[in-house]
Amino acid sequence: MELRRSFYQFLMTLRNPNSHDEVAEFANNAFYDHSFPKQDKNYDQLSRYLELNGGYLASMTIFDQAYQLYLDSEA
Repeated sequence: MELRRSFYQFLMTLRNPNSHDEVAEFANNAFYDHSFPKQDKNYDQLSRYLELNGGYLASMTIFDQAYQLYLDSEA
């Protein structure tokens, strides 16, 4: 399956500054992370980046949930 858009592009569709949903908060914070790999589609590369630089991410489980939503949206 070829993913059409990057994970970041998908994640930005989940932004909601008024939401306390964990995935929306992740999207909001990723928007302000100017080093976020905006063109990446690869789970391992994104995960590695977030493990080293995603201090705003309370748990990698939130990334896993967001990435699954990403895959589902591209199906």
